[in-house]
Amino acid sequence: QPQLVESGGGSVQPGGSLRLSCAASGFSLDDYTIGWFRQAPGKEREGVSCITRSHGNAHYKDSVKGRFTISRDNAKNTVYLEMINLKLEDTAVYYCAADVVGDYCLTDHLYDNWGQGTQVTVSS
Repeated sequence: QPQLVESGGGSVQPGGSLRLSCAASGFSLDDYTIGWFRQAPGKEREGVSCITRSHGNAHYKDSVKGRFTISRDNAKNTVYLEMINLKLEDTAVYYCAADVVGDYCLTDHLYDNWGQGTQVTVSS
């Protein structure tokens, strides 16, 4: 059974940075497209970033472009989401997900394998 474990969340002030990790067990992450999603209280889950399995193409939600960077370390079987210049509206629980998905990879219903989530809180 594939398992994903997120870590790296925390509380930061606006303008701060965090790096989220998504570690996999039971399968190789480079065989899957990995997506990062987030859900804020009272809001629907939304796709933030994803990196495809075949070419490693990275995609981002418009509001995080230039601030978030997704990357993959195949040796560690881990995908990262580097977040800089964090804003209040980035506050949410962040989840990583894995599945065989193409470039339209910011859609959550395409994924069957999910982690438990990690909380990111941006507050002054």
